[in-house]
Parts: sequence; C-alpha cells; structure tokens
Amino acid sequence: MAARVAALAVAVLTAGALAFIHRDDLIAPKAAEIEAAPDPFHGCVAVRSAEIEKMLAEKSIDAQRADIFRARAEAICRAEADKAAGKVPGLPPGLTPTQKF
Repeated sequence: MAARVAALAVAVLTAGALAFIHRDDLIAPKAAEIEAAPDPFHGCVAVRSAEIEKMLAEKSIDAQRADIFRARAEAICRAEADKAAGKVPGLPPGLTPTQKF
C-alpha cells in the first residue's frame, strides 16, 4: 500500500513539474501580447532600406543598383520572417510541403 501511495505521489509531482516547465507552451498568449509584438518583416525591411539609402547617399551605388538591392532585401526579409514564424521559406502562400523532414 505504501509503495502505491509513493508511486502516485511521484507521478503527481512529475506531472506538476512538467506542467510548470511548459507553462508558456500550455497557456495561449493574450491577443494584446500578439498585437504588441513587433513585425519582424517590417523591422528587417526598415534596417535594410536605411543601409541602402546610406550607400546611395555615399554614392557607392547608383539608383538602378539600389532598386535591385531593395528587391533582394525584401525577399531576404520575407524569408527570415517566414522562418521565424515557422513557415517554410520560398513556398507560395497556401502551398504546403509534401514531405516532412
């Protein structure tokens, strides 16, 4: 009888410890927290655009090359934001991969 009580106590303590460790995973974030989170895509584009404008002002690149850099920066930032969100970078919206790796 004492062994069963001890086993039950160990099981309860283990379940409690796991629930405490994973409390952030078990509790959904509030809507205000989700809205307050900065958008990684816009932050990345802002930083990269500032760098491109600086190069353009220093005349180290011309306007045509700056347009190319902006397009590439947007693609890079989109891929980084998708990766941070857990999406597969490079796939069109709505398309899911056929294999799990």
